Amino acid sequence: MQGLVSLACASCRIAQPRYFKDITHGAGPESNWDFLIISVTAVIVVFTLYFSIKWLVQPGEKSENHIKREILNID
Repeated sequence: MQGLVSLACASCRIAQPRYFKDITHGAGPESNWDFLIISVTAVIVVFTLYFSIKWLVQPGEKSENHIKREILNID
């Protein structure tokens, strides 16, 4: 079974800029501000994902007064 592929229709190809032709439906970006907003959002998402994974793998909490010590050291 082949994977499902969805391509833009003929009218959507006209509305899209060259980067998005044949891959998206609907109205394309209306100005360069749209590209700026998407770029800033992508940077925030990558930044958040990086630190989420980093602190999940190696939290680095070494303080004896950290809140997790109260839970882990139940007498």
